[in-house]
Amino acid sequence: MSFISDSSAASQGVTVSSATPGDFIALMKPRVMSLVIFTALTGILIAPTPVNPIIGFASLLAIAVGAGASGALNMWFDSDIDAVMRRTRNRPIPAGRVTRQEALTFGLVLAVLSVFTLGFVANWAAAALLAFTIFFYVAIYTMQLKRSTPQNIVIGGAAGAFPPMVGALAATGHLSLASVSLFAIIFVWTPPHFWALALVKADDFARAGIPMLPNVKGADRTRRDILLYSLVLAPVGLTPWLMGFASPVYGVLAFALGALFLFHAVRVYLVRDGEQANRFAMRMFGFSILYLSLLFAEIVGERALALALPAMSKSLSMPW
Repeated sequence: MSFISDSSAASQGVTVSSATPGDFIALMKPRVMSLVIFTALTGILIAPTPVNPIIGFASLLAIAVGAGASGALNMWFDSDIDAVMRRTRNRPIPAGRVTRQEALTFGLVLAVLSVFTLGFVANWAAAALLAFTIFFYVAIYTMQLKRSTPQNIVIGGAAGAFPPMVGALAATGHLSLASVSLFAIIFVWTPPHFWALALVKADDFARAGIPMLPNVKGADRTRRDILLYSLVLAPVGLTPWLMGFASPVYGVLAFALGALFLFHAVRVYLVRDGEQANRFAMRMFGFSILYLSLLFAEIVGERALALALPAMSKSLSMPW
């Protein structure tokens, strides 16, 4: 699909777009969007009373579109640095398949559509938090923090941690301690997750002028901070069980996954040279994705069972 594809338009000096639907899907960062959908669904399912399925689905769709808007606006602003990084230079804008103006328009339309849809189908408190999430990711993280401080991913990670709170707000109209605990898990998880990748891709970030922690403070400091955040993450991951809205099965799983997360962090900390160090860092990066996915999948599974088996729901108290 192209906006203008005929040769006569091109001969008249009109910009011809070669963008396909797949390019616009790529602008929305579908892998990131899938994580947002999953964590927002968890926020919806931990509501103390079942949510109307239509409202729940529409809310989840609006949150997903909001995540896509953030991705498109991020790619619009970052197209200059994306063009010089190996891992991003084939994205639609630096590859020349989508123009910056198209990406900006696409992102803004999605942002407005997502916020107003969530406001109408759920409530305006959830819509306001979704709007703030998009603003925070684009204006605070992308435009400011990413290019100015090695703590960019620490502060900016809040944007990726908001979806469970948005989901909880959409379901109930107010925040719960349960949704805040899910926010905390993602918030603490983000730095060690991304820094493990940054250790391997340090040259790529340096080429683009992005002050990631390994480039500014060095690899040894990065390994230390990965270990410190992992030590904090292990107990934070247990909070859904400790607060009573996840079962002891979740507690056992979180304990085991937290121990494995620490194992990877210790190994990254100890092995500092050669190809093996990069291999261990990438293994930690891959495991970190599995860690978060399994924790949230366990909560989703438990809440789904609680809806199907009312007796089970009595054992999962909700800390409102």
